[in-house]
Amino acid sequence: MAAIVDKSNAGALLDPKSERVRPSLCASSRHVPNPLKRDRTAENCDSIIEYFLGTHQPGWLRKTTVPLFVSYPRLLQYQDLPRSQTDWALDSGGFTQLLKHGRWTTSPSEYADTVRRLAKEVGRLKWASIQDWLCAPASLHSTGLSVLVHQRRTVDSLYRLRSIAPDVRWLPILQGWTPSSYLDHLGMYRAAGFALERERLVGVGSLAQRQQAPALIETLAALHDAGLNIHAFGLSIAGLSKARRYIASSDSMVWSYTARRRQIKHRTCRERHLVCNNCLKYAIAWRRNLLSKLKRPLDM
Repeated sequence: MAAIVDKSNAGALLDPKSERVRPSLCASSRHVPNPLKRDRTAENCDSIIEYFLGTHQPGWLRKTTVPLFVSYPRLLQYQDLPRSQTDWALDSGGFTQLLKHGRWTTSPSEYADTVRRLAKEVGRLKWASIQDWLCAPASLHSTGLSVLVHQRRTVDSLYRLRSIAPDVRWLPILQGWTPSSYLDHLGMYRAAGFALERERLVGVGSLAQRQQAPALIETLAALHDAGLNIHAFGLSIAGLSKARRYIASSDSMVWSYTARRRQIKHRTCRERHLVCNNCLKYAIAWRRNLLSKLKRPLDM
């Protein structure tokens, strides 16, 4: 069956024989300033960052008003889906998929249909991650593919998902490893007809393990200067203290790792568990503490 290009969502289809993205007729590589974008270099940025609390407990959607970042595989374990009391975003689970299987085991049509159902039944879904291909060394080792192929397949995922379910708010995601490779990926999207500077939000992946590295700031600054409104995946205080001037939002569930590693029991927690690595009260307190630290002057 021939691919149908939805011109309202200018896209591209990956040619499986050549692994090349075929640009659509409506492609435009013009740089168009994002009218929603604010200049973050001249203001205190903590007030405009939306911070999603990562959780492996989807039931929290019905228990808190804090924005949550919830894993797709974890939600699939629920027969009775929670009705959300808060805004939330969906993590596709790509890191685990590629690390465990070396590929995506869920087809685009299956993923799109399920996400559409989640958006309707859970409610208040702000956006859903596409089935991106991370470019961290562990992911590349698992798939045996190159950064370039991962990037092409990520562009193809956005095209396919928007073609199947245009009603879902799919988040475009940039992948790479060096600052220049992220800019190359931005160019691939443009060649395929996606003007990411016009998007309300664009995800930037493969950052979480490099929060102290100069490449983090170099990458985000370059993409910010290209006109993107950025969601930086997986940043906690180490990265946010330097990167917040360049981003609109972020997420992390490092609170759980920290509680487990340090054997933390929150002082106000009255639950029977000994460690708060699955504790909503501790997670909210951790997020509140992180946001309070962001009110300090920007690192220079």
